[in-house]
Amino acid sequence: MIKLKILLNPDKEIVKEVRKQLIRTGGYCPYMLIRSPATLCMCEDFRAKIADPEFEGYCHCLMYYKQK
Repeated sequence: MIKLKILLNPDKEIVKEVRKQLIRTGGYCPYMLIRSPATLCMCEDFRAKIADPEFEGYCHCLMYYKQK
């Protein structure tokens, strides 16, 4: 069984700003141009990246980080 590590960005100012923007957008990723169920935070694109065992990195808005 593979354990995933999804972490918040350690930069608290980035997390604070992204959370403010999520409130403003109604929960949609503030960095996606289209608002759809696929762009609700945690967006579909990042969830797909999480599924890739080789991926390590941040989501679009830099709020979440997937660690290998």
